[in-house]
Amino acid sequence: MLTKQIKIAGSAVIASAMVLGLGTATPAKSAEMINLTAIDGYSPKSMWVKEFIEFLIPEIDKGLAKTGNYKVKWNQAWGGQIVKPRGVMGALQKGLGDIGVVTTVFHSDKVPMQMIAYATPFVSSDPVLISRTVDGLVGEYPQFRQAFGKFKQHYLTNAAVLDTYNIFSKKEVKTIADMKGMKVGSAGLNLLWLKNTGAVGVAGSLVKYHNWLSRGVVGGIMLWTESVVNRKMYEVAPFMLKADLGSVNSKAITMNVNSWNRLPGEAKKVITASAIAYREHVTRAAKAVATAKEAQFVANGGKINPLAQAERANWAKTMPDVATAWAGRLEKKGIPGKAILKSYMDSMRAANQPILRQWDK
Repeated sequence: MLTKQIKIAGSAVIASAMVLGLGTATPAKSAEMINLTAIDGYSPKSMWVKEFIEFLIPEIDKGLAKTGNYKVKWNQAWGGQIVKPRGVMGALQKGLGDIGVVTTVFHSDKVPMQMIAYATPFVSSDPVLISRTVDGLVGEYPQFRQAFGKFKQHYLTNAAVLDTYNIFSKKEVKTIADMKGMKVGSAGLNLLWLKNTGAVGVAGSLVKYHNWLSRGVVGGIMLWTESVVNRKMYEVAPFMLKADLGSVNSKAITMNVNSWNRLPGEAKKVITASAIAYREHVTRAAKAVATAKEAQFVANGGKINPLAQAERANWAKTMPDVATAWAGRLEKKGIPGKAILKSYMDSMRAANQPILRQWDK
């Protein structure tokens, strides 16, 4: 009887303690919500948008979840929902988006330093190296960030999202001479790569080329294999001249400066670190998918013709001196273009890249 009373009394004490504990427990703090609209004019068919959705956004969410102080409510607007491909920079400037992917090749007048790899073809087909080198230059030369700042944007990182440019065409091309008279679609500074080849460069964008090829507006395009395969352009351009012109840092991840300034310090640190992680991830992905996409190109009826090394060397040699002209334009603006060019080429030489033309010499 006594044992039973002790058990009952003990249970009562435990029950009372549990009630008391529940009554005095501090309620869990809810995370402060941050609203961010992410934009690009390209759709998730483009690898960098797909990886923004599947890697960068989860990376930011995961980083913030470590403390639980903040959480992002994402609004994602891709593929023309807010802007077309050329409109991202202007949309971020106006505050139509908070964070996005700027295709910098469309804005050589606004962010000319970002054209460094476009000014130096036949140097490197390593997107990881190029993107790291460019961010190194950003850290060394404040003019890189200042250029984006003029358009109310905070620069986070760049991305080289392709392994190398090649020529894709309706008719078979095996040599540079075979390109004579051909209209070739491409974008930005790399249109100058076609000068002295006999081909005619036509400015366009990725979303237009399938239609242009089918209608005969152009006879070829200067793109990378992943973009051609993902958009089924092998249907209208089944021949690849594998010229291996090189990779470029064609993208930048930026934020509207007001959106950035409103962020708490913890969120800024997480987004900054996540952007660099995205840079590493997406550039590695660009390298990894290249071989697989070439196989898919062939599997879908495409034919690859490697350009002879002597032809490549001649193309590099006879190409206009785009690098010196690019550096000269920067110098006129008070930006040390020659020093930036030398720093870039020094990095490429140090990494033992297969350089066909020493653009700074």
